[in-house]
Parts: sequence; C-alpha cells; structure tokens
Amino acid sequence: MDFELRSAREKLEREQKERKERAKRKLEREKKAKDAAIKQREAIEASQRAKRLDAIEAQTKADQHMQESLIAGGGIVFERVFQAVPFQGIGDKIKLPPSCFTELSDQGAFDKGPLYFELSVDYRDNKKTTHSGVLEFTAEDGTVSLPPHVWSNLFSAQDSMDVPLVQIRYVRLPKGSYAKLQPDNLGFSDLPNHKAILETILRQHATLSMDDVLSVSYGQVSYKLQVLELKPASSISVLETDIEVDIVSPEIVSDQPSHHVLRPLQFGKSESGTVEEGQYDYYKFTLDESTVEKVIAGDVKVIVKIDVEKDGADTDLYVSKHPLLFPSLNQHEWSSHDVGSKTLILESKERSLSSGTYSVGVYGFKGTVKYHVSVLVQEGSNGAKIGERAVSSSSDVDTVECRNCKHSIPSRSIALHEVYCSRHNVVCNHLGCGIVLRVEEAKNHLHCEKCGQALQPTEMEKHLKVFHEPLSCGCGIVLEKEQMVQHQARDCPLRLIACRFCGDMVEAGNAAADVRDRMRGMSEHESTCGSRTAPCDSCGRSVMLKDMDIHQIAVHGKSS
Repeated sequence: MDFELRSAREKLEREQKERKERAKRKLEREKKAKDAAIKQREAIEASQRAKRLDAIEAQTKADQHMQESLIAGGGIVFERVFQAVPFQGIGDKIKLPPSCFTELSDQGAFDKGPLYFELSVDYRDNKKTTHSGVLEFTAEDGTVSLPPHVWSNLFSAQDSMDVPLVQIRYVRLPKGSYAKLQPDNLGFSDLPNHKAILETILRQHATLSMDDVLSVSYGQVSYKLQVLELKPASSISVLETDIEVDIVSPEIVSDQPSHHVLRPLQFGKSESGTVEEGQYDYYKFTLDESTVEKVIAGDVKVIVKIDVEKDGADTDLYVSKHPLLFPSLNQHEWSSHDVGSKTLILESKERSLSSGTYSVGVYGFKGTVKYHVSVLVQEGSNGAKIGERAVSSSSDVDTVECRNCKHSIPSRSIALHEVYCSRHNVVCNHLGCGIVLRVEEAKNHLHCEKCGQALQPTEMEKHLKVFHEPLSCGCGIVLEKEQMVQHQARDCPLRLIACRFCGDMVEAGNAAADVRDRMRGMSEHESTCGSRTAPCDSCGRSVMLKDMDIHQIAVHGKSS
C-alpha cells in the first residue's frame, strides 16, 4: 500500500513539475513573442520616422533647389537633363529642342533679355560646370547640341560615357567687367594686337565661366587660355559690355620644345640653337625709326647671319615683318638658301623695310643642325661695291673692246690682252649671262635649266628642291616656290590680313560679295565685319562701320 501511495505521489509530483515547466516555457515564448512584436513595431516606427525625415529633407532640398533656381533664373524655373551631341559650331551657343522654346516662352524668359544656361556633368564624382547661350531651338527631342568649346569644357578625352548626359538649367548672369586669362604656354603675347584677337573671339561667346578654356587660332597656330578670374561673379555675360582683360604669363612652361615661340635677338649678340630636319626655330628683333632712316639713307645695313657648325648639315633662312609671325618656305619677305653658313642683308633698296618687329625663321633643310644666329647693324658704303668694275674718269684714253671678255682695254695693249685673255678666260654663252670666268672655274659654273640662275654644282640639288619642286597651298593651288610666295602674300584666300574694322588678323577669304565693297578693296571678312553698326560720334545715329567715312563726309562734312 505504501509503495502504491509513494508511486502515485511521485507520479503526481512529476506531472506537476512538467506542467510548471510547460507553463514556464509558454510564458517565455509569450514574452519573446511580445518582445519581438515590440521590436518589430519599434523598427517599423523607426523606418516610418526615417522615411518621414528623408521626405522632409528631400522636400527641403527640393524647395531649396527650387528657390535657388528661382533666384538664378530671375523667377523662371527651367531644368532638364539631355543627351549631349556635338556639332561644329563656333563660340558657346548651344542648340535645344523646340519644346524648350515653348516652355521658356510660356514663362516669359524671352522678355528678360538674352538666354543663358548652366550646363553641368557629374561623372565619377567629378562635377564640371560651364555656361552658354543658345543658338537655336532645332535639336532633336531629348538631345542638346554642343559646339566644340562647350564640349571640351565639359568632357575630357579620358571620359568614356556611353551616353553623355548634361544637366541644363536656365540662369541669369551679370554683365562682366573684368577677366584674367592665362595661356597654356609661351608665344601668345607675341601675337600682334592679341587683345583685338581676344575681342574677336569673345564676340562669338555669350558667357565666360571660371576655369573655362578658350581656344584662339592665329593662322595655323592655336593657343589655349584658361579663365583664372572674373568679376563681378564666377560666371558672367560678355554680351554688350566692355570687359577689362588681363593676360598673365604661364606659371609652368612646357618642357616640350615649341616651334611657335619667338626668342628675342639682341643686335651684335649671337644666339645658339639646334634645329631638326624639317623643323623651324624662330627669333625676333625690332628696328626703330632712327635705324630704318639710316638704312634707307644707305648709311647702315641690317645683316642677319647664320653660322653652321656641322659639315653636311644645312639650313634655310627666312625673315618677315609682323604681322607675319612665322616665316616659312611659302610665306616670307626675305630668304637665303645658300649652302652652309649664310648672310641676309637688308639694305636701303628694300622698300618694304620699316620700323617694327621682324621674325627670323631658321629651317632645318638637311640633318640636325647646330647653328649660331645673329643680327648686326653695320655701317654701309656709298662707294663702289665689291665685284663692280671701276670706271676711268678720264675721257681721253683710247680704248678698244676685247673680242673675248668684252671689256674696254687701252688700244696700246689690246693685242697682248686678247692673247692672254683667250688663253686663260672663257665667256659663259648662256643667254643673259655673259660672265667672264677663269678656264679652271668654268666647269663649276652651271645654269639651272628651268630658271637659268647661275649656280655651283654643290648648289644645284638644293636649288631644284627649294625653287622648282611643286608646293601645295591650303586653298588647293599648286605652284613653285617664287610663285607660291607671291600667291600667299597677295592672292590666297587663306592669307592673314589685318581687318580694318576689328583689328584682328583674319583669313582674307574670297572677294566681297557686294560689288561696292569689292570696289573699296574689302575682303570677304571685312565686308561682313564692316556690316556691324556703331553710333556716330557726331550725331549718335547707328551707322555701319564700312559706311562711317561716307556718313561723316555726306552728313557732317568731315573728311577722315
């Protein structure tokens, strides 16, 4: 009996213990579930709170951006993202789709003056920004057409975007008053009237922005100028405003040799250099009024001299007066093609000689040449030149002409002279030559079959290559050297001329389309440039620049 009671009690105790454990586990599960529910509810609330905060922040940013756009656009909000497409335009004016015209017109943007846009690209955490005007609204939907200037300031050669996207925003810009520009290398300051060249370039632009790079072309030479400083803002309008421009020297001069830098020459001081075959080195010197007057009077001569160190190597020498900065085989005013060392003398017979800056081009004709170049002012002589025969002042000497050398010889010694002369001298029979030579020198006296110039045998190969190989001009014409120099100086539409209206050095172009402009000797560029208007100083009336002289005479009785 006791055993049964004990067994029943133990069983009851076990069952009670199990019920307590199950109740305990149940309570723990309920507590865990409650805690999990609380945590889940807190997480949901935190997520909802974060979303509300993000929404508030996004709204704040959107409001701030909208406010900035309103301020930047003067109350007009226009912001779009387009795919960039290049086109060959000039300046900084872009092309937008026609839909942009409608949207901007609806907001009254055209009533506020010229349109300006901020263009930005964010590529690999590298944001680039520039500004532009608008050329026309003819781009395809979803695209914006960018001229080379804008494209190069937004995209670098290393950027490899499959679809280049540009964010565009309408902005208002203040009129600029000051700009500081820095060339990428030496040589830009050598350009004659380089500020007039910049003025012409800026007429093709509507805006300037900090860190923009402007490309300036002068003939076949290009320069890049970075915008370092602008006033009164970091981005300005350059339309209908006068801007003070400062040009500062490049901080770092490129280690790469530049073939379009004019190194100064001082009179009487030699400069050394090395020029590769087919390349040019350039120098410059200046003649003042007093020196030119002495040259014209025959009192002095200006001598440009090159001494070559290496035998077998050879150079050519070219000289020009500015604005022709870089004389070459095709474009120059004076030249020397002597073999080896050479001297070029600018004397009083040179009618084009005047005060100003002159450029000297040293061309590597054959091999790598080490040379010394110098400019001298040497006293001239009005007496007989070397090689000229002295003429007797006595008129009573009886003379007879030698049948061999054609010189006048006293009659008492003519027989002896003719015997000696016919034995030792020969006369060149080439038409127009007739020079008397020693017999041993005659074999070295040759004439070019094409032009008849008298040459040494060592000079013939170079003469044929320089003077008679056909040269191609950029305008398509093919001529020999002498004709090419005249063509590029007077007739070539690609030659550089100083525009009488803007002062810039520009391509002459073809003849003016307007007959009246052709009669006034205007080039194609001058006819177009002169069509710009300016107020008359006397009456304030807007008159075309090319008609200003006629206006002054016809209306105000003033002669220019």
